Amino acid sequence: MRLNEKVAIVVGAGQQPGETIGNGRATAIRFAEEGANVLLVDKNEKLALETLDLIENKGGAAKVQIADITDENDCKTIATACMNYFGKIDILHNNVGRSEGDTGTTEMDVKVWDQLMDMNLKGMFMTCKHVLPIMRKQNSGCIINISSIASICSHNSITYKTGKGAVNTMTHHLAMENASYGIRANAILPGLMDTPMAIERRAREQNVHRDEVRNARNSRVPLLKKMGTAWDVANASVFLASEEANYITGLIMPVDGGLSAHIGGA
Repeated sequence: MRLNEKVAIVVGAGQQPGETIGNGRATAIRFAEEGANVLLVDKNEKLALETLDLIENKGGAAKVQIADITDENDCKTIATACMNYFGKIDILHNNVGRSEGDTGTTEMDVKVWDQLMDMNLKGMFMTCKHVLPIMRKQNSGCIINISSIASICSHNSITYKTGKGAVNTMTHHLAMENASYGIRANAILPGLMDTPMAIERRAREQNVHRDEVRNARNSRVPLLKKMGTAWDVANASVFLASEEANYITGLIMPVDGGLSAHIGGA
């Protein structure tokens, strides 16, 4: 197994209800399948426990930690809880993000801007802040930040794109700042994905069937005109967390079916 005896924190291990699986849940499952002990972090206990059941039903090992990553004390508690449960932290997978409420520049409400930036960027910074001292002491570790292809492609709202662009630059900084400690930091940029967060909300907002949303999104993807799934993000995460990627750091990695190769594609 590629992550045997590793300890992984997956922040955002629950998901919104929907027909498909979300990135955080899929990644937590794949990490456990590959032998990792996983700390499942989510604000919603019910959703985190659903992920726990899925892992344990397959024979995997995991624990649940309830936390709001916009609260620094909660972010500190994530690191402490992982050490109490497992005694080390090998992998930090930052998956929490939100775009709901975002809009164009002149229409953007400042309070919503702050809420989105707190969740999409500051929360990620704070989880790294409190995990890094442990990884530095170990002289090893892997951080995977989930950004978005919107960070490098045309996008119709300002806050999500700006925040995810900052995730990319923060990941570069983390990689260089911590390379001497043997800590790697990389970012994954999902493209158009068939996840509950992407599909269910848009179907609700547009008052259309979810398949109409899917068809419109599929048509924009160069590779086979089909969106990716959370398993694509999860499998990329397994690779970056594994020893196969032990010489890879500072990578900003699209998982997007070629969308970013099409200028203005998102």
